[in-house]
Amino acid sequence: PMGSERPEMRKRQMATTPETPGAAQAQLSTGNRGSNACCFCWCCCCSCSCLTVRNQDEERARRTSHELQAEGIPNCEESPAPTLEEVNAWAQSFDKLMLTPAGRNAFREFLRTEFSEENMLFWMACEELKQESNKSVIEEKARLIYEDYISILSPKEVSLDSRVREVINRNMLEPSQHTFDDAQLQIYTLMHRDSYPRFMNSAIYKDLLQSLSEKSIEA
Repeated sequence: PMGSERPEMRKRQMATTPETPGAAQAQLSTGNRGSNACCFCWCCCCSCSCLTVRNQDEERARRTSHELQAEGIPNCEESPAPTLEEVNAWAQSFDKLMLTPAGRNAFREFLRTEFSEENMLFWMACEELKQESNKSVIEEKARLIYEDYISILSPKEVSLDSRVREVINRNMLEPSQHTFDDAQLQIYTLMHRDSYPRFMNSAIYKDLLQSLSEKSIEA
């Protein structure tokens, strides 16, 4: 689908890029200047660029920590082990796969191997948002979803077309449980058409199916 490679490409580029240009320059500057001197200039003024970079790094670390706590999405959903019948049903349709926590867990594990787990995380966050009724909680969760999955600055940005992004931007003026409905549907369709066929041919699915089949025969 159009634009589906852009967030993944950005993540790969970020993985091979040094953490911050400021950090490298600061290391080169160590030893050439006194301990009271700043790393980018000879003065000790509080408004110089090195302090700006440092403050940005600290703020980014605080924000990441806050988002991880606020997001509250576990590594996997609690669910009983799937039965052979359930795993066979996953092959019948993507809807049946997504209806069960065990199916979502297995599919999410596969998405992680393709560096596209954010698609499932976004879908799950939208489902959680739909269950809220408190206005202030809805607004806060909508803001976090936007920052985590819609913002072009986020490493977890999902792939959406311009029309859907415009809808989201309008909806964010007054967030509700359905602010991301169009986006959620687009990501659901993307997972269905793009990732689901590969999941069905993956070792993750085949190994699970074989394991349950062997247990069934032994029983």
